Amino acid sequence: MMLVLSSLPTNFSHAAESEQQDEVDPGFTAYLGALRVEAEEKGYSADFLDKAFATISLRKKVVKADKNQPERKLTLDSYLSTRVPDWKVKQAIDKLAEHNDLLESVSKQYGVQKRFIVALWGNESNFGRIQGNHPVLSSLVSLAYDGRRESLFKKQFFAALQILSEGHVELEAFKGSWAGAMGQSQFMPSSFLSYAVDGNGDGKKDIWSEPADVFASIANYLSKEGWKGRETWGRQVKLSDKFDLSLLNQYSGLSKSKMLSLRAWQNLGVTRFDSTALPSVDIKASLILPDGAKGRIYLVYNNFHTLMRWNRSQYFGVSVGYLADRIRKGS
Repeated sequence: MMLVLSSLPTNFSHAAESEQQDEVDPGFTAYLGALRVEAEEKGYSADFLDKAFATISLRKKVVKADKNQPERKLTLDSYLSTRVPDWKVKQAIDKLAEHNDLLESVSKQYGVQKRFIVALWGNESNFGRIQGNHPVLSSLVSLAYDGRRESLFKKQFFAALQILSEGHVELEAFKGSWAGAMGQSQFMPSSFLSYAVDGNGDGKKDIWSEPADVFASIANYLSKEGWKGRETWGRQVKLSDKFDLSLLNQYSGLSKSKMLSLRAWQNLGVTRFDSTALPSVDIKASLILPDGAKGRIYLVYNNFHTLMRWNRSQYFGVSVGYLADRIRKGS
């Protein structure tokens, strides 16, 4: 989220949100007690910890969700049809217009184009409407207690305590996805500490309800991770008959060592999607084939590599770029 955890599914923020408190588990109670001791050693006051820990319960449905992530095989075409439908494109265009002045200011400050800020906002939380309603502390402790990725979720739990102690959100409003991703940008707690911004100067980094903080936080993440504001993300391309398909494994992929100039890709037989020559621009690109040689093929630039640090799913990165392109086109 940012670093949204790359090992989590791209649709985890859309998980079922209704959940009841589970029965008492003695092992969980002991685990919680040990966490409390660790928190005390980190210097948190007894009063603060009393209030925070009183809200924590074992959420067995969260653990189940983590263990039973969807295995249904999607194609990029089907992913884009559900992730970037026409109604979302229209809403993205409307949202950009609604918040244009604020987005313009954030864009200039961080060097990130408005359309990409809006595209990430739309992809992560449907423009703030789907943020998750799971108690963040309970989700993270439950996942840590499960043990499969204990160190990962313990780190997120203590980051969440820090967020709470700094007053960025009230305890009763500290909600997120089942995996602990929070707010309209769906940041994990450690990513919040690294990238969240107080965009409106009120002393809080409110990514749950304050647009200025949401937009600035998204832009700050991209900027810190190497975004280039004068470049785009990539383009869909074709492989001409000239391209030697036996070389695909040699040349395709996101390794920086495989990035070539557009001229070099042109010489290998890569063309625009309409079969015309690639632009004569001094920029390096990676060749990716999310669904193999028979699916959509893209040349992607530095900014796509930055999107991969937000979420390592190529489907996700393409969907953000695709939505940003449609925002630019206005349809």
